[in-house]
Amino acid sequence: MRTAMASMKTTLFVLLHWGLQCAVCRDIFLPPGTLYRVAGFPLSLPCAVSGYDGPRTQDFEWFLIRDDANGRQMGVVSTRDKGFPYAPFQARVKSGEVRVERDSGDKVRLVIQRLRADDQGKYECYTPSTDITYQGNYSAKVPVKVIPDTLQISFTRSLTGQPVPEGAELTLTCSAGIQSEQLTHLSITFGKRGAGEGLDSGAGGEVSTAREIISVDKLLGVVPGHSYKKRYDDGEITLEKRNGEAGLDVYVMKMRAVQPQDTGTYFCEASQWIRDPDRSWQKIAQRTLDIGNLTVQQLAASLSITSSPKGEVTLQVGSPLILTCEVLGLPSEVNAGLLVQWMKRGSVRSDVAWSGGVEVEVARMSPDGVVSWGDDLSRASGGSMEKVAEGRYSLKLFSAQPLDSGVYRCVVSVYAGRANPGQSTPATLTQRSEGVTVNLKSKDVLVAAVAQLPRGPLLKRGSTITLICNATVTTTGPAQAQVQWLRWPIPERVVKKVPRPASDVALPDPPVVQKPRLVAVLKYDGVAEIYANGSEVSVDRLSAGSYRLRVHAATMEDQGMYACHAQAWGQDQHGGWYNTRAKAESNAVNVYLYAKAADLILIPLVIGVSSALFVGIVIIATVTCCFMKRLARQRAQK
Repeated sequence: MRTAMASMKTTLFVLLHWGLQCAVCRDIFLPPGTLYRVAGFPLSLPCAVSGYDGPRTQDFEWFLIRDDANGRQMGVVSTRDKGFPYAPFQARVKSGEVRVERDSGDKVRLVIQRLRADDQGKYECYTPSTDITYQGNYSAKVPVKVIPDTLQISFTRSLTGQPVPEGAELTLTCSAGIQSEQLTHLSITFGKRGAGEGLDSGAGGEVSTAREIISVDKLLGVVPGHSYKKRYDDGEITLEKRNGEAGLDVYVMKMRAVQPQDTGTYFCEASQWIRDPDRSWQKIAQRTLDIGNLTVQQLAASLSITSSPKGEVTLQVGSPLILTCEVLGLPSEVNAGLLVQWMKRGSVRSDVAWSGGVEVEVARMSPDGVVSWGDDLSRASGGSMEKVAEGRYSLKLFSAQPLDSGVYRCVVSVYAGRANPGQSTPATLTQRSEGVTVNLKSKDVLVAAVAQLPRGPLLKRGSTITLICNATVTTTGPAQAQVQWLRWPIPERVVKKVPRPASDVALPDPPVVQKPRLVAVLKYDGVAEIYANGSEVSVDRLSAGSYRLRVHAATMEDQGMYACHAQAWGQDQHGGWYNTRAKAESNAVNVYLYAKAADLILIPLVIGVSSALFVGIVIIATVTCCFMKRLARQRAQK
C-alpha cells in the first residue's frame, strides 16, 4: 500500500513539473483554416511565436505542402537562409513577389504578391529552436485554397474631359459582379484623384493617394467619404444600386451640383470580401477602373449681372421708375435657384440727412418667387418686382419720390443645384451689377417761417400760452406746409470759481444749451400729433399760412424759447404727397411766466404767520423755564 502511494505521488510530481514547464513552452500561432484566396491577388499569412528562450528576434521558415505532392514539403522562404527556397520559388523570392515581412521580433507574415493556382496547399510556419531544452510546438500549419478570379467591373459612359459648369449635375455609373462558388461579398467605391495623384493599376492595387467619395460596403451599407460627409447628409451626393444584366449589378452615383474642388480623375473600385474562420473580414480581390477626368468651370468665369437703363436716369417727381436686371452666362444645364435683390445706396442730394454710404434693400425676389420689400413696407403698395422672362427681372416704382433718388444695384445670389435653398444655405456665388444713378427732379420750392407771440396781458402761471407760426410755401402746383413746434428750456448760467494769484474771482460760464423738445406737429394733411408735455396742448391752422400753438394752464416748466420749423410737401400728378425736403426754421420766441397776485399776498402771509408762531413759542418757553427755576428754589429753602 505504501509503495502504491509513493508511486502515485511520484507520478503527480512529474505531471505537475511537466505542466509547469509546458506553461512556458514554445508555441506557434497561425490563423485557423481553411483560408480562401483569389488567384492573381495577394496572400498574407501572419505567424507568431511565444514561450521561447533566447533572443527577441526569432527566425522563421515557411514550407508548402501541395495538395498533389503526397505530403512532400517545399521550402518557400526563410529569414535566415537565402538559399532556402526550392526551385519553384527561387525567382519569385528574388524578385520580391514572395517575401517575409517582419511585424516585430517574434511576429512575421508570409506575403505572396500574386497567387497562382499551384500555390494552393498547406502552409507550414516553422521556427528554429533557440531554447535551452527542446519542448513545445515549433511549427503550425494552415490550408489555403486558391479560387478563380471572377471579379468583373465595367462602366457604360466615361467622362469626356470637356469642362462642366459649376452647379451642373454629375452622374457616374459602374457595373460589377462576382461569380464564385464561395460565399463572398462585394463592395463598390467611387473616388477621385486630384492632379498629380497616382493609382496602382495592377490586380489588387490599393488606392492610397485617392479620395473616397462614397461607397457601398460589404454589408450593403452606404458610407460617404470623410471629406464628403456633409454633402451626403445634405442630399447633394447619392449612391443607388440597380439590377443589371449578365450577373452584374449597376451602381449609380450622383452629385447634384459639382463644385470647383470636384475637378480631378474619377474611378470606380470593386472589392471582393470573405469572412475567415476566425470571423474576421478579409479583402481577397480588388479592381479599379478609371472613369475619366472632370474639369469644373467656375460660374464666376461666365456669369454676369447687368442692369438697365445704363448710367444715370433723371425723372420728374411722381413719374414711374422702371429698372431691369438681367442674369447672363448661367449655363442651361445648371439647375440653380436665384435670389434677386435691388439695393439702393444713399441719395444724390447734398442734404446731410439723406446722403450717405449705407446701402439698403429696396425689394427682393426669393428663389421660390416670393417678393418682399425692405424697411419701407409702404412701397409694397406703390411698386412691384416681377420676373418678366428667364433670367430677367424688373423693379417698378409707380410714383417715384425724392426719397427714391440714389444709386441702384441688382444683386444676384446663385444657389447651384438647389432650386429652393434653405435660409441657412450659403450661396454658391453672389454678383452685383453696375450702379444706376436715379435723380428725381422736383419743382423749385421756397419755404419761410416766422414765429410770434401775440400782444396781450402778461403771462402768468395758469394762463394760456398762444404762439403763431406764419409759414409760406412758394412753388408751382399744390403744396402744403408741415409745421413743428419745439421748445428749449431757459439756459442756466453756471458760476464757477477760477483761482487767481491775488484772489478767487467767480466768473459765469456760457449758458448751457440743451436740446429742444418737440411739443407738437401739424402735418401736411391736417393731422395733429401732440407729444409728451405736462400741460394740455392744442394746435390748429388759422388760415392758409398761419398756424397756432396753445398751451393751456401753463406751468413754470412750460416757459422757455419756442420756435417753429416748416417743411414743404408737394403733390404729384397722381395725387400722392411727397416730402420736397425744402424746409425753414423760424426765429425763437422767449416765453416767461410771472407769479399771480394771489401768490404775492400768500407769500408774506405765510411768512408772517410762521414768524408769529415762532416768537410766541419762544416767549412761552422762556417764561415757563424761569417760573420752573424759581419754584425749584423756593422748595429748596423750605
